[in-house]
Amino acid sequence: MTDTTRFGNADFDNTNPDPATGDTDAPAQQEAQDGVIDGAHITGLDEAGLSQARTIVRGGGIIVVPTDTVYGVACSPFDTSAIAAVFHAKHRSRTKALQILLPSLDWLDRLDLHLSEPLRRLSDELLPGGFSPIATAGQDCRLATLRLTGDGGGASVRTQAIRVPDSAPLRRILEVTGPLAATSANISGRPPATSARQAALALGSSVALYLDAGPTPGPVASTVVEDDPADDDGIHVLREGVISESRLRGILES
Repeated sequence: MTDTTRFGNADFDNTNPDPATGDTDAPAQQEAQDGVIDGAHITGLDEAGLSQARTIVRGGGIIVVPTDTVYGVACSPFDTSAIAAVFHAKHRSRTKALQILLPSLDWLDRLDLHLSEPLRRLSDELLPGGFSPIATAGQDCRLATLRLTGDGGGASVRTQAIRVPDSAPLRRILEVTGPLAATSANISGRPPATSARQAALALGSSVALYLDAGPTPGPVASTVVEDDPADDDGIHVLREGVISESRLRGILES
């Protein structure tokens, strides 16, 4: 079985039933009063809400955002304290990675992240959408979310799973905040949230701000792919999700 902890987006894409009840729809939605649930502040994606989100992220706080699958808890990918706060809010082990959400592929150069030629071709074809390539970090990459992986020859390489989500509300947020490190907005092992209210019931005041864009589609697995020079097409599929491996290889062979 593939170890998904090293590429960091499985937590967005898998529904885990409640261990007590087996209910994958819990927690139930609850109406907010004055935009507050259990001390959690919920706001819309208006100018004021987006400005507040930017201020929180730049100040080292954490926010909840809608994605193209479920709601995610997110922070600056450069701030180690904020990243630690995300894991603390989720009651989650630091052994699992966080993915980086980008507004567009244009951010790769700015972050000193690099894709092999096959991964770049696939990204140009499939993003935004359910495709998660593993990028390699250059020497000037300052991301605090990088993972060390082997290159097959005994050396270690710094890598990062990236997403360009197929979600107009989220890309609007990302244009304001810049890239975000993110994972699903739920207590680890509990069902993912498909609304801001569900996320607020789960995480409460541990999150500074919940951005509400209405219900999200629900957990859908993205396809995670890394570079593999030994493969005829130059790729290794770590997890086959909504985009099939045959489609990937068809794109590369066309």
